[in-house]
Amino acid sequence: MNIVLLFPDDFIRDTNRVRLKGRRLQHVRNVLRASVGDSLCVGVAGGNIGEAVITLFNDEALEMEVKADCPPIPPLPVTIVLALPRPKVMRRVLVSMTTMGVKRIILVNAYRVEKSYWQSPLLGTDELDKNIIAGLEQARDTIFPEIIMRPLFKPFAEDELPGIIEGSLPLIAHPEAGEACPRDVRQSVTLAVGPEGGFISYEIEKLLACGFKAVHIGDRILRVETAIPVLLSKLF
Repeated sequence: MNIVLLFPDDFIRDTNRVRLKGRRLQHVRNVLRASVGDSLCVGVAGGNIGEAVITLFNDEALEMEVKADCPPIPPLPVTIVLALPRPKVMRRVLVSMTTMGVKRIILVNAYRVEKSYWQSPLLGTDELDKNIIAGLEQARDTIFPEIIMRPLFKPFAEDELPGIIEGSLPLIAHPEAGEACPRDVRQSVTLAVGPEGGFISYEIEKLLACGFKAVHIGDRILRVETAIPVLLSKLF
């Protein structure tokens, strides 16, 4: 945790003071080893970042005086269209994407996505938020990504995707592509990443018909949780 993320319910009414319990209190005590008078980096969820001075600290609660007057880190100008991974992989990928500053994630179905993945408890709001918060705390960020779920590939690709990619550079991560992933792109990007085993030919054709270009990142076949950070580091 490189930032203590604060939420509206944490604030003591009509003040700039917060009162924290539970996980964040334990982290400040056991990991940060802070005490009364110390300053911590804090951020208001959806808002500014800044510092907070600890004014009270005991077994029951932590209270701090907050001054958050700096804007959060700028996001990456990218939308990721991601074939829904296995739940355990999804957890790691979501933390990673959030840490790197991705603010729009569209989870889609694909032929090689198991139907059971869409029933995973991980896709519930509370579980998604838990992993997003972990990514924000790591990156010292406060802005939650937008997560959109589209369990029907064909209508999504035909009806919605053309509008989504408008004004951006649309790329498919595809190991059999003839062109390498571009570097240091100076525009917004829509990046499509397939499931384990990749998109099937039909899905690739649908994406190409929308205007996507297939690109590769080398000879090695990477796992989704590795490929996405590699792609983002090349692109931006």
